[in-house]
Amino acid sequence: MSDTTPPAARVRAAHLPQWSRLPLAIAAGGIFALGQAPYDLWMLAFPGLVAVFALIRIMPHGWIGAGWAFGLGYFGLGLGWIVEPFQVDAATTGWMAPFALFGIAAGLALFWALAFWGAAQVGRVWALVPFWAAAELARAYVLTGFPWAHVAYLWAPSPAIQWVSLFGPHGLGLLTLTLAALCAQAVVTRRVLPMTGAVALGALLLAGGHWLTPPPQDNSARPWVRLVQPNAPQEEKWDRDKARMFFERQVDFTAAPPTAGRPVPAMTIWPETALPMLLAHADEALAVVSDAAGPATQVVVGVQREDNGAYFNSLVVTGADGAVTQLYDKHHLVPFGEYMPWASLFARFNILGLAARADGGFAAGPGPVLLDLGPLGRAVPLICYEAVFPQDVHGVPGRADMLLQITNDAWFGDWSGPYQHLAQARIRAIEQGLPMLRAANTGVSAVIDGAGRTLGQIPLGQAGYLDLPLPAALAPTLYSRLGDLPVLILLLVLSGGALAGRRRNSD
Repeated sequence: MSDTTPPAARVRAAHLPQWSRLPLAIAAGGIFALGQAPYDLWMLAFPGLVAVFALIRIMPHGWIGAGWAFGLGYFGLGLGWIVEPFQVDAATTGWMAPFALFGIAAGLALFWALAFWGAAQVGRVWALVPFWAAAELARAYVLTGFPWAHVAYLWAPSPAIQWVSLFGPHGLGLLTLTLAALCAQAVVTRRVLPMTGAVALGALLLAGGHWLTPPPQDNSARPWVRLVQPNAPQEEKWDRDKARMFFERQVDFTAAPPTAGRPVPAMTIWPETALPMLLAHADEALAVVSDAAGPATQVVVGVQREDNGAYFNSLVVTGADGAVTQLYDKHHLVPFGEYMPWASLFARFNILGLAARADGGFAAGPGPVLLDLGPLGRAVPLICYEAVFPQDVHGVPGRADMLLQITNDAWFGDWSGPYQHLAQARIRAIEQGLPMLRAANTGVSAVIDGAGRTLGQIPLGQAGYLDLPLPAALAPTLYSRLGDLPVLILLLVLSGGALAGRRRNSD
């Protein structure tokens, strides 16, 4: 218990029934989840984060349970879209949906419970700030990582999100937790100093975000690109009677002449797994695509391929006559979706997951690369889930001119998942100061500039194409140069200081 908590507050806490504390923490977590897309209610959600800091300030014990319950409420609501992939073939995998949602929410909540445990050991509420930020950093890396619904993404619809260009999501997460802790201390203690600190930090985040936002660019002289969105529902995507229709729809969109006065697109982008056949059997299809695009247009296409018995989720760039000029294999795969961890163990219980679609799962490519797109510049290819990871974008050798994401968000349903994925694509653009070209099967396809502004999009659940100029890359951001290392060092120093203070107090 922090020694700054007034005794009166502790007395009031004693009147809270013991059984009510975990439900209160779960409810606070659910409120905090309202800051994620598609709700984007960051002003309503932030008090949920403040509430859990206030709750443990007036609780003499039970911090670990409160932290886990808060995470359960947060991830349970924020990641509700997790059930959608299991409903595509509900007869086979539908029974897994509730177990998957509870399992991932409860599992991710353990990261936060660990942070609360560390703060309880130190005996100081303020120790929770670096421990929690460190838990979020660990969540991005441990067991291949899953930083979806990061604490910092609360600010996605507000100017404060621009701070990721300096400190990345983990640095902004640390500032967010500091602000919440200050607010909680001001509410519980009613002291002027924490209240002043909270007002100053909140103003800095919002006003500083305005100041950090780059001005709109003049893209009138830039080359044009075309995004293609076929809107193929996942349950119909591989249906033999409909796959041809979806392919021809994309060909028609590719062949459509530009609006009068606009140039022919220099590049057309199809979404993830856009071809209904393996790459080895796609020569004729790619020739049709190339012919539809015309000789002046490169085409980027998502396709699956097989090599010596291994299957890859891939992206190809085609040139004249459909010849493949560049190839990228997805390297950061989705556990249980694209491959089965501990496959032999789960097979004993006949649990094959969604990866069974590809004969046990996909193989991983060699890692991040840069694609040379000629006059358009160099691109970082990202297939679906890879846009979730800041470190994957930062790990590319050399400076790119754009981020290029192809994805099939039909797996995510039509509510929160596609919009959260889009929000994270915007944040990747801000972190790097690079435009993002995003072609999604069912949406949302979008052109995003290096400041995270969506310049145009095709709405979710609609078929169509979008022509826009390719925004220019901004100057390299501080985060694009340094990555997560400075924040990691700072968190080690702060956490070490908290632990050292505990040892001094115990002497």
